[in-house]
Amino acid sequence: MKQLLFVLMAGAGIATLSAFLPQQKNTVVAPATQTPTKWVLDKSHSNLKFTVTHMVVSETEGSFKIFDGSIEHTKADLSDAKINFSVDINSINTDNENRDKHLKSDDFFNAEKFPTATFVGKSFKPLGNNKYELVGDLTIRDVTKSVKFDVKFGGVATSTRGDKAGFKATTTINRFDYNLKWDRATEAGGLVVGKEVEVTVLLEMNKAK
Repeated sequence: MKQLLFVLMAGAGIATLSAFLPQQKNTVVAPATQTPTKWVLDKSHSNLKFTVTHMVVSETEGSFKIFDGSIEHTKADLSDAKINFSVDINSINTDNENRDKHLKSDDFFNAEKFPTATFVGKSFKPLGNNKYELVGDLTIRDVTKSVKFDVKFGGVATSTRGDKAGFKATTTINRFDYNLKWDRATEAGGLVVGKEVEVTVLLEMNKAK
């Protein structure tokens, strides 16, 4: 009986003592996070062009001289890329001053009220052979619509000045979807300025340091 009482008292003492000892906690090791790779626009080696049908039988080209953007990703295949671009509407250039003024007016872009167009990528899907499908929101004037670009990835070149990546992106949009509303018919019934606008973006990106 004395031995049993001693064991019970000793056990109680151990339990009391353990309350004052530091308790071990289960530690959860967070997964290692990858540092995002960021690419910024090389403005001197990039351009943004558009082509639209004129008088039904020919095409007129133009460009935006000022635009900026970035690409950021962690995966090697770029499938998680975050893509953002902005365009200065007042930098539009069609090699015709009067036409440029008209394009900046409320008949088209209304550059005074809406000086910037933006693109925010939502997905960048690898299709194989360095081809991608880029889907994102394009905002012109006060209208935002989803647009799909076909993208060709030119690869990455390494030089003493740092890494460079090249891309070519193309799409076609309906200008009426964005309230670029000027409309006049030819004598034959077609539009003086077509509604479909082909957009080509040639990008050279510098790896941010």
